[in-house]
Amino acid sequence: MKLSFHKNSLRLRLTQSEVARLATHGSIDDLIEFPADQTLSFSVESGESNAAIFEKNDIRIIAPRAEVQRWIESDQEGLEFQSGPLKVMIEKDFQCLHKSTPEDADAFPNPMVDKF
Repeated sequence: MKLSFHKNSLRLRLTQSEVARLATHGSIDDLIEFPADQTLSFSVESGESNAAIFEKNDIRIIAPRAEVQRWIESDQEGLEFQSGPLKVMIEKDFQCLHKSTPEDADAFPNPMVDKF
């Protein structure tokens, strides 16, 4: 899962296997390890409503089950919502159009590939 921030927005990009795990288990998580045994953990969960929670070095992103299921089963690129001042985007990770990388092996086929 790729995590990125820009101004007051947070974006999570999920590979095919991560989307499959979200469909099966209702949540996925990952973490970033920093020096001095510090970590930042982050997760995407299906739940009752939209929420972005940040507590004790842990980011939890929650989206409604029905919306998550529709997104998983469709060609829809992502989900987007506002949680207070934070804009949240959960997206399918597409293969790079310019060069192939090992990370692309589990990425979704890029819908723009025929346009390049």
